[in-house]
Parts: sequence; C-alpha cells; structure tokens
Amino acid sequence: ALDVAHFKNALKQFQKLVEKKVTQKTEERLGLYVKDDDEIDYDKFYETVQALFGPEIKDCNVKAFFRKISSNLDAKTEWCEIFGYFIVESDAISSQLNEENTVFLVSQKQQITHAGVKRRDVIKGIVKVPHLDFTVTSSQKGVLTVFNNQKGINLHGRPSLASLFFFHQDTAWVTGCDFLTQLKRVVAVTERTVIVWDYKSKGSQSNCFVIKPMENGLLCVCTVTASDHLAKDNILMGDDGGYVNLLTVTSDDFGLKQSKAKKQSQFHVLDSKNFKIVKRKLHDDWVMKVKYISDLNCFGSCSIDSIHSFVLGDIKRLEDNMPVKEFSVPKGVNAFTYCGKSNVIVTGG
Repeated sequence: ALDVAHFKNALKQFQKLVEKKVTQKTEERLGLYVKDDDEIDYDKFYETVQALFGPEIKDCNVKAFFRKISSNLDAKTEWCEIFGYFIVESDAISSQLNEENTVFLVSQKQQITHAGVKRRDVIKGIVKVPHLDFTVTSSQKGVLTVFNNQKGINLHGRPSLASLFFFHQDTAWVTGCDFLTQLKRVVAVTERTVIVWDYKSKGSQSNCFVIKPMENGLLCVCTVTASDHLAKDNILMGDDGGYVNLLTVTSDDFGLKQSKAKKQSQFHVLDSKNFKIVKRKLHDDWVMKVKYISDLNCFGSCSIDSIHSFVLGDIKRLEDNMPVKEFSVPKGVNAFTYCGKSNVIVTGG
C-alpha cells in the first residue's frame, strides 16, 4: 500500500513538473519569462524524473517526452511515453518487429532489417536522390542507409533493394539527413555534430567524417542544390536556438583525394572552427524544418514560434541583416512543402 501511495504521489509531482515547464515555455514565447534558479532545462527535468520514478526510466523516453511538451504546449501526457510500451503476446506483428531489430517496413511487406541495429529505432529522415535512383534514410539511433533501386528483380518478381548502411554509434540522436550532390556523400546531423559519410565505401573501408561541436542542437538539415561548383556543397541546418546555419564544405576539407589511397577504416573528427559557418537568428523557438527551394532560388524555414512562424529568403540573407519575408501563424508551423506546378507553399501547424 505504501508503494502504491508513493507512486501516486510521484505521478502528481510529475504532473506539476510538466505544468511548470509548459508555463515556462508559454512565457518564453510571449517574451515574459525571466530566467532564475527555478528554470527547468532538460538536465533538471531528467534529474527530477529519475528522482521520482527511479533509474528504470529510459533516457530516450524522457528525452522524447521533453521534446514533445516543449514543441506542443497542448500535448496530453501519455504514460506509455515515460514508462515505455509493453508487448502483448497476441500482438504477433509487434513481437516480430521487436525480435528482428527492424528499422522500418516498405511496400509489398518487404522487411528491411540490420543485425546491428538497436531495438525500437525510428526513421527520422528519408531523402530521394532521383538522378542516382536511390533513397537515403537516417534513423534516430544512428543508422544511415542507402537503398539502391537499380539492382533489378528478385526471384519473386519484385524490385530488389540493395542497402548499404553505416552505424554511427553515439548517444546523441540523429535528427535528419540529405545528400551532397557535388561531393557525392551522405550528410546527417545530430544534436551537436554534422556527419559526412562516404556511402560508396564498404565494410572495413567505411569512411566517415564528424564535424563538431556545433553551438546549438541541430534539428533539421538540407542541401542547397544551386551550387555549380564541382567540389563544394552548401548545407542548411536549423537548430533549437532559432538559428538557420549555412555550412560550406569542400573536397579539400575532407582530403578526399588522399583518402582514396587508404584501405583501412577511416573515422575522422574535425573541428567545426575550421569550417565556414554563417548563421542568422530568424525564429524565437525551435526550427522544425529548413528546405532550399531551387525553383524560387531561396530557402524556407519554419518554427513553432507564433510570431516568426515561416521565413522565406535568399541564401545571402543569412550573412546580413537585410529583411526576409516572414509569416505569423498561431502556435507556429511544424512542416511545409512547395508545389512547383501550382507555385504555392503549403504549411502545417
């Protein structure tokens, strides 16, 4: 009975913690919040949850829930998000997926699995590369995969997918990915790093570069397709400080010519201070998505910020303080896309 009473009290304390965080976030968005010793950041939130429910609570569940209430102030508390999910024996599909460490399912019930992939992983980014006819994906726990559609037909008469994957073993979550058209590399971002992976290297010859540290937590990434420089790519990244960052990378930065002669596995950590990075604060809250729209020759970025919800501007505006086009949407914008045929931009809150 004492354990039950203690648990009920812990739930009440947890609900008060959530309400306090939501109130703090609301005041921040209204510009009314004044920082003090009672400020609830992620570290304080995590320590409080651990104190209430013990070390059995998984770090990933706490982190996901904290992000949820920070981005959606009206979100309801689902206890399974904190305490995890339990698989019922009759749920054959869920049980099978858990046992086989599945990343995701594709059409025609073709199951894609990797033996080294951590369980309960989710896909955070999917990018189609039309001119090379393959698809790049990134999972939250660090799996970068290239699915090549040019491998023909399998024995069952279905298109076969040849996958090459790289497992970035780090505690930080991968938040997005894209493809570097000029350097022909896969780029992905975590909370504090930028990953550049040579997808053509296989097995023991895997070649990966990690650029760190980044000042703020990176939440999204895309490449700028306008560059006609054969050895240079521009990368746009949105972060949790409301900044849109522009990172320029060249073949010289990674020593690609020299690395071709090396056959052993290459994992390089590069200092971000040695790269050209420009940024501009365009939002007062998290940047949820950034995308370069080649038809308009500009980039777009969106945020859960109710005042600076959606921004449209030339890449050059990141290097100066000249005005950009911006739109306000109550409760902000979580996603957007551009339709070239209709010449319209659609946003989703």
